[in-house]
Amino acid sequence: MAFQLFTYPTRETTLPLRVAHGHFATSHSHINYYIDLTMTKHRLSEAREAAIELGSKFKTSTIVDTILCLDGTEVIGACMASELTKNGLHNMNQHKTIYVVTPEHTTGSQLIFRDNTAPMIVGKHVLILAASVTTGYTVQAAVEAIRYYRGTPVGVCSIFTMLDNCAGFPVVSIFPSNVIDDYRSTPSHECPMCKAGQKLDALVNTYGISSL
Repeated sequence: MAFQLFTYPTRETTLPLRVAHGHFATSHSHINYYIDLTMTKHRLSEAREAAIELGSKFKTSTIVDTILCLDGTEVIGACMASELTKNGLHNMNQHKTIYVVTPEHTTGSQLIFRDNTAPMIVGKHVLILAASVTTGYTVQAAVEAIRYYRGTPVGVCSIFTMLDNCAGFPVVSIFPSNVIDDYRSTPSHECPMCKAGQKLDALVNTYGISSL
């Protein structure tokens, strides 16, 4: 699949936003752009730049004990933990250990933590890291899970977002929604492309894209 390349300037460099235009189905909605964040999540150089950009928004203002990684963002999360614990003027987390953890998803889309990972949430200040925030369902579930396990959510950040706020937190992102002016996410039963008879091009989820 050919991708049209968008770029958005970050604090120190430029990360590419790779997108494909079409008709795509997620578990929660239909969208007209597939945001391909594979390289940013898994390529160390891009993950590090994303971590520097996102971490700069929390380094001097937020206590972080745990980074909760959604959507396969563990590499970025590890880089963020390193960035947040560096020596630096007014760095609130320098010299501290930060846990980097991924939740388990139940068949009902709830997020849970096993006995061995729950202590990384209980009583901890938890920063939520997502690849993208479009409908906000997963972030909302993450906030609820953190509170259920008696942790304290302290912020939400993502590579791409359609929402300025989610679950009561401003969404700190590298690529805001206005990067793609006509991006659209709608419930499947309200999808204008379906109503116009346009067939789906692919199914997309956290792991990637499957063409139909």
